[in-house]
Amino acid sequence: MEKSVQVRASNKCSCWFCFVPPWRFSDLSEEKLYLAYTQCQRQCAVLRLLVTGILFQIFAAFVPGERDLHFAYASVAISLIVNLSLATVYAFVHRARSTLNHVAWLVLWTQLLVSSSRRLGDSYNELLGWAVVLQYFTLATLPFHYMFLILYSTLSFVAYLLVQYYNASTAESRLADDFYLQQIANGCLLLGATFLGGTAYTVNEKQQRSSFQETKRSLRDKLTIEQQSKEQERLLLSVLPEHVAVQMRQDLGLIDTQFKKIYMSRHENVSILYADIVGFTAISSTYSAQDLVAILNELFARFDRLAEKYQQLRIKILGDCYYCISGAPVERADHAVLCVHMGLSMVKAIKYVQQTTNSPVDMRVGIHTGAVLAGVLGQRQWQFDVYSRDVELANKMESSGMAGRVHVSEVTLGFLNNEFEVEPAHGERREEMLRQAGIKTYFIVRVLKPYQGGEEKNASDGEAAEGGDSSDALSDLKDDDEDSVLSPQDESKDNEDVKILAMLEEELVNRDDDKELADATTVCLTFKASDAEAVYARRSDPCPLTVAAPPLMLLPAVVALASFAVPPSWSLHAVYLALVVETGLINVVYYAFYRYAQYKKKIMSPYWKLTCGTFNIAMFVAANIAPLIICGNFETLLTEDGIKDDTPIHGGARRCIHPSYYYHVGAGAACGALWVSPLGGCARAALLAALAAAHAVPAVLYPALLTSRPTLDRDPFRLPYNATMDFDEDLFYALSQIHTGRHILMLFMIAIVVLLYNRYIEALERARHSRGERMRAQAEQASDLRRRNQALVHNVLPPHVARHFMGARHHHRDLYSQSYAEVGVLFASMPNFTEFYSEETVNNQGLECLRFLNEVISDFDLLLEDPKFSKDIIKIKTISSTYMAASGLNPTRQMQPSDGVLVRWAHLACLVEFALELQRVLAAINEQSFNHFVLRMGVNHGPITAGVIGARKPHYDIWGNTVNVASRMESTGKAGCIQVTEETCQILQNFGYYFEQRGLVAVKGKGQLMTYYLQGKRENIGEPTVALAVDENCADNTRDTLLANGDAPVASRSSQQHTDGDVDHPLLSSN
Repeated sequence: MEKSVQVRASNKCSCWFCFVPPWRFSDLSEEKLYLAYTQCQRQCAVLRLLVTGILFQIFAAFVPGERDLHFAYASVAISLIVNLSLATVYAFVHRARSTLNHVAWLVLWTQLLVSSSRRLGDSYNELLGWAVVLQYFTLATLPFHYMFLILYSTLSFVAYLLVQYYNASTAESRLADDFYLQQIANGCLLLGATFLGGTAYTVNEKQQRSSFQETKRSLRDKLTIEQQSKEQERLLLSVLPEHVAVQMRQDLGLIDTQFKKIYMSRHENVSILYADIVGFTAISSTYSAQDLVAILNELFARFDRLAEKYQQLRIKILGDCYYCISGAPVERADHAVLCVHMGLSMVKAIKYVQQTTNSPVDMRVGIHTGAVLAGVLGQRQWQFDVYSRDVELANKMESSGMAGRVHVSEVTLGFLNNEFEVEPAHGERREEMLRQAGIKTYFIVRVLKPYQGGEEKNASDGEAAEGGDSSDALSDLKDDDEDSVLSPQDESKDNEDVKILAMLEEELVNRDDDKELADATTVCLTFKASDAEAVYARRSDPCPLTVAAPPLMLLPAVVALASFAVPPSWSLHAVYLALVVETGLINVVYYAFYRYAQYKKKIMSPYWKLTCGTFNIAMFVAANIAPLIICGNFETLLTEDGIKDDTPIHGGARRCIHPSYYYHVGAGAACGALWVSPLGGCARAALLAALAAAHAVPAVLYPALLTSRPTLDRDPFRLPYNATMDFDEDLFYALSQIHTGRHILMLFMIAIVVLLYNRYIEALERARHSRGERMRAQAEQASDLRRRNQALVHNVLPPHVARHFMGARHHHRDLYSQSYAEVGVLFASMPNFTEFYSEETVNNQGLECLRFLNEVISDFDLLLEDPKFSKDIIKIKTISSTYMAASGLNPTRQMQPSDGVLVRWAHLACLVEFALELQRVLAAINEQSFNHFVLRMGVNHGPITAGVIGARKPHYDIWGNTVNVASRMESTGKAGCIQVTEETCQILQNFGYYFEQRGLVAVKGKGQLMTYYLQGKRENIGEPTVALAVDENCADNTRDTLLANGDAPVASRSSQQHTDGDVDHPLLSSN
């Protein structure tokens, strides 16, 4: 695409591109594309120029201007054929347009000059009005380089004056006394049209380049937004299923109802796989936390690749545990088969860790099949998860399995279709929950039917599950950096510029604006949609001062005429002076309002420009027809009194010697009427019709004004002028009558020509406006999508982490890993939610229980919007009914060595305040729902490592000994209490909190730790104790149903990952 941009543009302009305009773009490719764009637009004007030539020939047919009618009509016929042929070829042969542009200009000016050389009238200015229009539109609209425009306008200017000199030399024996004054008037009028056309070219060039740049900026912004949105979309869809993400995006910005919306759905016949790394404890003390996170990330990235191959949906990573499902959200008949293949491949994949760490680590995989509730809970840090008793059973299948084996339940075996050889595993003997559920378990021994999916070569029949084809496993696990959702595929600056140029070409050069505009507008070029027309009417004007251009550019011609064509009458001069002063005054007032609006930084109403422009044209026309009325009155007096025709003075007045000039100035005024804006096509047609009719008023009032004057007018139908052939006298009489009114006819036909050009100019302006509105709408749409995606992404990753991945290009090995020395960690669980959860029909198979849990978690999340908490605290995740949050993870937070405890650990005190608020929120929910849920919480502080694991499905988490101990504080605590370590207690006492010593508590992996229960807070340090809103259940009469040592049952393995599971895997330890 970029090559076509450069080749096509260079073919059109390389031959003369050395004459670069001073206002060109600095980028050569951009300038070439702009020239191609403007040529496409201006080429439409060439057809209108040829239509102007046809209308001119129609005028010549009615007004041949000479007695040699054979030659006159033959030239008209030939010219019509040439013009029609050029128009036809131009319309259908696009390749020839660059040459035909110049041919069309040359042909039309040749026709006009030849016709003008054979015409005579009262002055040496025949067809001057047509020359003015042609000169104006040559400069204003034709697709020529500005150097050609200067050359062509100079040639046409000189050629017309030479033709008039030829006429004067051949028509009379000597030049008229005022011939040079007439030539000055001709030159001034043509020069005024040239300057007016040049101004139109400059204004149009400014608007076109501004529109081009605005379109480029819009496309660049759109491309940037689309790239960012695409990155966000990839990241979002890597964490949430598409149907959930789409629904969440649609619900953004909706008014909150009484109950928070839950994105949860039930799925039957789903296979759930849990996989845990066995033996990772052995290497946890050998590697740093960052290195262990990197190893896990590499391994889980490979697991994610396997999950794609076997159509699995990864749910979560918890510590060194990985679990996924098959058969949801899209139902599959082979869900169990795919899960087993996934498990077998994971067992092979652990060889990567064995080779990297040189330690005997292995995988323990458990699979169970049943029903799940799949979705997300809460309003922040969304994570797609599954809930049900069958999920708990799958968790137990893993924990009761054996290293290096895939452990499946009897239910799963029923879906395997005898594709695997199995042997009894007797897992029910090792796990009480399996025994109570009456589930028998089995180990996969061999693959009887190789996997047929994908393009990978499958293992041979009878492949052993433990051994297998290692090359197949390695092909599944090959590194795939480019697929990482954490590696935005942003392009280089050069490639981006090339892409933007290609988009510009598609938008500006290749797009059919005419067809789109025709579909969106009426016959009068008004938008069919009333709101779109209203927006167009209120658009800002980039060149508001151009309204004064017509009177300024055409004023020299009027001054020249006043020197010889206007009778030297004081009354007429007074009229001239009054009109000029009024015109100048209205323009000065307009300019003052414009400067005032600029000063006040307000947008000036476009109707000011319309008023000023209309007044300018009205005054100009009034100044033009006033002499015609005076001249008509004098000619009438001559006729009535019978005075000789050559009498120059009568009653103190002089006759107008060259009245035709005023009609030619009227042609210039018609061109100036194009500058009156904003004005619709129908209104402009009325303005032009009024302008032409105004010049006909003097002839209607004084018919003698059109009567031929033998001693002053060179009438071709009166001898001896152009007497070559004799025709029927009736024909001559008819032609002579038309000839006398030729200037009025010329003005009406010029009005039609100007309307054609006005339609072209307005079409360009409306197309520019439509394109700008389209670009803005697309940018707003893309921006809205980015905003929605960004809101969702920030609910998947913390904002500072999301910005890290959205802002630059990353390899998936370039992990986001940040070490923090002083962080607070909170775990808060509802241990009696397990008893509340039920999958009975009355609870909609558990959905209503999860709906209640969603309300609780959502209300917890809403607390994080409080400015008191939003700065220092972020939610990490929820694990079933356990809520995990941390403080001090703000990367912009800068601590000084001299800062005291009250400054460094203020966020920890804020975290405790947040924990107390959680208790108050839950108490309010209990009161409204008549429930008796309590929170069991643990808080710890210290260093942690925060990072993102998973290239394909990134998951933000925190690790370290601090996290493990915080989890222990929760799991070994009492319901309604906040348990802390001795070190945390000492810090919080500085903030006025006071505690009750619990004693030594056995913490697996840490030995005996002295712990404390939070009791209250003093208003001021050193003053008497003030009761704190600690849950009453923290008293000694805690319900017997909740065990003080944290042995309450849990809903699933998910709720244990930061309890027993954390201690089982010392990789989370910092030592």
